[in-house]
Amino acid sequence: MNVVYEDNHIIVVDKQPGEIVQADRTGDEPLVETVRRYLKEKYAKPGNVFCGVVHRLDRPTSGLVIFAKTSKALARLNDMLRNGQIHKTYRAITRNLPPQPQQRLVHYLTSVERNNKTYVSATPKEGAKKASLTYRLIGHSDRFHLLEINLETGRKHQIRAQLAAIGCPIRGDLKYGDKRSNPDGSISLQAYRIEFEHPVSHKPISLSAGTPADPLWQAFTPADE
Repeated sequence: MNVVYEDNHIIVVDKQPGEIVQADRTGDEPLVETVRRYLKEKYAKPGNVFCGVVHRLDRPTSGLVIFAKTSKALARLNDMLRNGQIHKTYRAITRNLPPQPQQRLVHYLTSVERNNKTYVSATPKEGAKKASLTYRLIGHSDRFHLLEINLETGRKHQIRAQLAAIGCPIRGDLKYGDKRSNPDGSISLQAYRIEFEHPVSHKPISLSAGTPADPLWQAFTPADE
């Protein structure tokens, strides 16, 4: 487990592809339990250890996840997340070049639990939630393109579904139309940076994830060089 930041109230972990943040029907150990065990052992805490999930990442996605070590921090972080005060920047690798080097995307998303998939509409429809993001092209390799994405809303599978809707499914994301899977079962999407005001001290926090182990992430050059 890679701990990026820790203090008395919060702990931020760089999640690896394949890890789940919270328990699901697979029965695999979730990251929240790994963090709880780490805290219990590190501080020799007796009994139950508090560890609150602030937000989640999809299983095949990597990057930064915030956990709260106190109930006070969890309540405040939940309010901040709801009010858009936790800013997350993602990076994604696509095979296809996006239609524009930078763009704001607005769609209406419908999530279907039966197949765990989100469907995109260009116009409002009953039950659909408005979703928006901005992306810009920041790098390239011989066959792939690196995008930086800023979320304006936080919908289920939002980045995956919206990029697929413009013909740019994320590398390895078979669910949303990519041609082949990644060898490790990941998709090439990373929660790269997270910025927020500390829920207790109110100091600004800005954290970045490490470069994923997949060699392709290392292969890019900035688009403007």
